[in-house]
Amino acid sequence: MDILQARKRAEELTELLDKYTYQYYVLDDPEVSDYEFDMLMQELKAIEAEFPELVSPSSPTQRVGGMASGKFAKVEHTVQMASLQDVFSLEQVDAFTERCAEQLTAPEYSVEPKIDGLSVSLEYTDGVLTRGSTRGDGFVGEDVTANIRTIRSIPLKLKDAPEFLEVRGEVYMPRASFFELVEQQELEGEQPFKNPRNAAAGSLRQKDPKITASRKLDMFIFNVQQVRGRDFASHTESLDYLRSLGFKTVPTYKKCTRTDEIRAEIERIGSERAEFSFDIDGVVIKVNDLAQRDLMGATAKTPKWAVAYKYPPEEKETVLRDIEVNVGRTGAITPVAVFDSIILAGTAVSRAVLHNQDFIDEKDIRIGDTIVVRKAGEIIPEVLRSVAHAESSVPFRLPAVCPVCGTPSVREDGESVLRCPNVECPAQLLKNLIHYASKEAMNIDGLGPANMKLLTETGLVKSPADLYSLEKEQLVALDRFAEKSAENLVAAIAASKAAGLDRLIHALGIRNIGRRAAVLLCERFGCMDSLLAAGKDDVAAIDGFGEIMAESVVTALGEPHMRDLIAKLKAAGVEMTYTKQTSGDDRFAGLTFVLTGTLPTMKRDEAKALIESFGGKVSGSVSKKTNYVVAGEDAGSKLTKAQELGIAVLSEAELLEKTQ
Repeated sequence: MDILQARKRAEELTELLDKYTYQYYVLDDPEVSDYEFDMLMQELKAIEAEFPELVSPSSPTQRVGGMASGKFAKVEHTVQMASLQDVFSLEQVDAFTERCAEQLTAPEYSVEPKIDGLSVSLEYTDGVLTRGSTRGDGFVGEDVTANIRTIRSIPLKLKDAPEFLEVRGEVYMPRASFFELVEQQELEGEQPFKNPRNAAAGSLRQKDPKITASRKLDMFIFNVQQVRGRDFASHTESLDYLRSLGFKTVPTYKKCTRTDEIRAEIERIGSERAEFSFDIDGVVIKVNDLAQRDLMGATAKTPKWAVAYKYPPEEKETVLRDIEVNVGRTGAITPVAVFDSIILAGTAVSRAVLHNQDFIDEKDIRIGDTIVVRKAGEIIPEVLRSVAHAESSVPFRLPAVCPVCGTPSVREDGESVLRCPNVECPAQLLKNLIHYASKEAMNIDGLGPANMKLLTETGLVKSPADLYSLEKEQLVALDRFAEKSAENLVAAIAASKAAGLDRLIHALGIRNIGRRAAVLLCERFGCMDSLLAAGKDDVAAIDGFGEIMAESVVTALGEPHMRDLIAKLKAAGVEMTYTKQTSGDDRFAGLTFVLTGTLPTMKRDEAKALIESFGGKVSGSVSKKTNYVVAGEDAGSKLTKAQELGIAVLSEAELLEKTQ
């Protein structure tokens, strides 16, 4: 095949793959099987490998790839990505339409579901996707183009497109993808995302696009921000046009002229939430005529021509049939309520965590009770209260022994959690191994929960040290491994030896010691031998540590089984000396930051890592020595104290701006 033949075939394949991608991810009506699609993709990859000059940014092969980004560039939005005014009652919706009617002649409205995700802008020049950026503070966001390209429903190239087009939409995580991700995070001992919205935001801001691609994000487009070469009279006309270009627009939008029509549409969307594969947190009501929008104008923060109606939290009664008791990675014994299935926020719910004995006692929850359940943040079920005890019911008590291994359970001073102290408890073994291999710990690629479960069930792995003696032949003999995948896993395990001492300490699963605390231990002691020789006072002297954390470290590292494991890991060649990782830029040196609240797109650990990479220090409490408090949603007493002390308060966007 010469270059001309290759170009022609590559164009044919690109057109076919774009068509099939649109059918699958936008229309949900695939024309070909997954296998046929994959074969066409492989053919295109082979052509591009032979003729690299044919690779373009809009090629279907470029959905996932590229190098991981160290940080995201700042993007100044030409058109402000404004937020909407929230309303919480139908009467407030009526008041909005009355204001519109006072200023406009026969206003018409577009009523749409409000997707619960992360607002993003997409820019197309001559039909080619050139940039994707987050909303940020509405004026300045972040360039996440590489990650945006991984979302299959977003077209990389438009046919018959205007000269320039910027659209706005909502990146979200479908419920099925969210539950799959949470299950994996729980198995790996990670803190799971609280809801699909947070999961979408965290996934889109990953430094490595391959991680974003694995999260199965999606996007609905709901607005034209700016366009050259095309005019629109109304909002719904622009949505129809975007749909004709191949965009996945907001799933339903109805034109209404009367208040009773708007109320009926709000009720209809609310009643159909169960049928959606994604979360919504309300309904948006917008003036449809674009010229009338200009007449109404906007405040500094929100347009006057739109409001977002928020549905009230849904609570339902059900009957508590049982309380199961589970054992986690750290030995925590957790009670779980099992009740008659109910529909909440569109999904069937039959279980909810009861946390600990104190929680059960405070609410006097008993088996057989009629209880009230709701979904916190529209996704996590929680038991609010017991409204009626069953006849002859008795108070519930957690067992005095571990339900898995029978070891007497313990509750340490100052803790509300009951624990199984047996480190060889079967319930803890698998979860500890999954945590050891997880991305935040030793980061062993290819050793997820399913493969680790297989290795433990076959008896090949009984402790982390056993991983380093695995051989390819042992893996190939198992059902899940072919020769290549076995080779890759052995290589990944070998590579983890150089993961770093901070990752190793985190991987050991010491209670109360996360990744950040592991780094502090490494910075103080430098190597494993020094840490093993440290006393409680030595550890407690670390700024950011307390008596409980110090006790956890010294007790855990003093246990014979832990000493034995560390010796075996050392003999296997696992790195036991710390090498500090920095950005090479110490602009935050000497500065102390405090994080509070939920940040819009970053997880707490990500924000800490960013600050520390520039030489800054992150503290858990606000004092006169604090230089900055980075505050997110639901910031509490730390923000209040910072304001009282006159300490500078930063938003996430302002923090990121300081790192540019």
